[in-house]
Amino acid sequence: MNRQSGYEAAADMPLVVTGVRGLLRRAWRQLRRWQQLAAERRQLASLSDGALKDMNITRADVYQETQRPFWDDPLRR
Repeated sequence: MNRQSGYEAAADMPLVVTGVRGLLRRAWRQLRRWQQLAAERRQLASLSDGALKDMNITRADVYQETQRPFWDDPLRR
C-alpha cells in the first residue's frame, strides 16, 4: 500500500472536510468574541462613577450598553 505524506494526504481531502473545518473555526472565533463582549460589558458595569466621568460616560449609557445581548457586536455593523 502506498503511504502518502501529510501534505499529499491533505491535498486529497475533499472540499467538504476543509469546509467543515473552516466553519468550525469561524464558529469558535465567534463564540470567543461573544465571550469577550460579555466580559467587557461586565467590566464596564463594575467601573466607579469617577472612572465613568473620566471617560465622559453616564451610568445610563452603561446601563444601555450592558442590557444589550451578548451577540449584539458593535463592530459587526
